[in-house]
Order: sequence, then structure tokens, then C-alpha cells
Amino acid sequence: MKKLLFIYNPHAGKGQIRAKLADVLDIFTKAGWLVTVRPTQGKSDATYAAAQLGGAFDRVVCCGGDGTLHEVVTGLMALERRPEVGYIPAGTTNDFSRNLKLPKGYDALAATAAEGSPRPVDIGRFNDRYFVYVAAFGAFTDVAYDTPQQVKNMFGHLAYVLEGIARLGNLKGYQARVEYDGGVLEDEFIFGMVSNTVSVGGMLGLPADSVALDDGLLEAIMVRTPRTPLELQGVIAALMKQTTDEAAGVLGFHTSRLKITCADETPWTLDGEYGGSPQAAEITACRHAVNIVYGA
Repeated sequence: MKKLLFIYNPHAGKGQIRAKLADVLDIFTKAGWLVTVRPTQGKSDATYAAAQLGGAFDRVVCCGGDGTLHEVVTGLMALERRPEVGYIPAGTTNDFSRNLKLPKGYDALAATAAEGSPRPVDIGRFNDRYFVYVAAFGAFTDVAYDTPQQVKNMFGHLAYVLEGIARLGNLKGYQARVEYDGGVLEDEFIFGMVSNTVSVGGMLGLPADSVALDDGLLEAIMVRTPRTPLELQGVIAALMKQTTDEAAGVLGFHTSRLKITCADETPWTLDGEYGGSPQAAEITACRHAVNIVYGA
């Protein structure tokens, strides 16, 4: 019998999974899986569970926010033989689920996690760490990990918006050198992002036709520091249109690897979690690193 490890974060979103747990497990069992259940015990526990237990299973399904998925995939990257990954999004924003064409509702999500089609997905390597869908520095990138869970549960995605608005008066530029496939940039940037997703923060959506999860390429966006209110308006207009605009200082490119070296130590976020404050970040695409279950 095929074996499935179910790792869930009981505190993600509004904790709704706790009321649906029996139904989800029943769906897994009816699909022919022998199920082992692991509720997370705190930060990084999903990484520990995936690394220590995942090798004995055919599929690991995680339920929680993008941070839970990040932890599970990080743990699995330590394994030579990686099981397939299913995802039941239950967080506040659930960015990565938009790539997977997942249905709505726990029953439908559980059915997809149990019976959906696994497909190869690239994973980003960030120095000695990993990210599933985004690594970023600069404006607003600390909103996700600095917003308390209780506030996220109460206000949902609005919590991120409110926190972001509060930061508008404190935009900081980072002097950086960016080396990537085919080019070098040197300038001051208020924001830099390397991703493999069609949605970031539930607000910044890249054109879907420019993103492939399995092509060995990452998508990068660098935003030069605006010097005047008019330049800031140009940046905002480009981002609202979900497009790059070199004249406005919003630069975009595809690359398999890049190195971003800042003048000072710079805080990063990896999949919405604090990723440390290195001065230099070497980022590469790990092609077809994991197989993740898609919906229809």
C-alpha cells in the first residue's frame, strides 16, 4: 500500500483544518493511501519532519500557508530520494497555490492532493538555503514575517496591506551589484525579487505566460530607487500594471542564476519568512528538484 505523510500547521489561517481533519484523512484513505499524521509543533518543525520522516513515504502532503510548504520542501531537499509533494493551502495569502490550479474547499483540495498529477517543479537555492517561489529584499518584504499570526487570522490579506501602507514613508535604497545570465546591473534599488511564481504577496502578479515552473529559469525584478515623487508614481504604475518598465526603473529578466552583492548586510525574505541578512546572495535554479501535485 502506498504511504502518505500528512504534515499540517494547526494554526495556519484561522485554524480551520482542525475541524476538517477527519474528512481530509478519510479522503486520503479512500484514495488508497496509508496515512501518517504530523501536526507541526512550532517553527521549522515541518522541515524536521520532512527531512527525518519523508524518505519513508511515497507522498508528503502539507497543509498550511506558503511558509509550511517552504519548510516541507526545504526538509525534502536534504533527501536523495524525494517523495511527491501535495499542498492544501490554508494560509493568509497562499501565493504558490495559484501556480498549481488547485480547487477551492478542503474536500476538493484533499482529493487533488491524494489523486492529482505530480509534475516537476524548479526550486531556488539561496546561498545554503532554499525557496519554493520567491526570494526578495527591500520595500515591504518584511511585512509577511513581521505581521503577527493573530493579526493575519483576524484581518486576512488586509493585514499585509495595512502593514505595507504603514511603511510607505520609510522606503530605503540598497546599493547593489547584480550579476546574472547575460548581464550586470549596478545601481541603488528599493526592491529586488527572484521568483518562480505568477503571484507574490497576493498583489504583484507576473504575466502567467512569462512564468514556467519547470524551465530551469527564475524571474527577477529589480526596482531602482525613485528620486522624485513623479518617479515613484512611475514605479507604482508599472507594478500596478504587472509589467516591467525600464524607463520607470522597473527592470525584469529571466536567468538560471544570479549573484546580488549589496554594500551592506541586507535582510531578505524567503517564501514570506525571514531569510537572514547576507551582504552577498548567490541564487540558482535547481531544475526539477521536486514533483508537486497539480490540479486540473
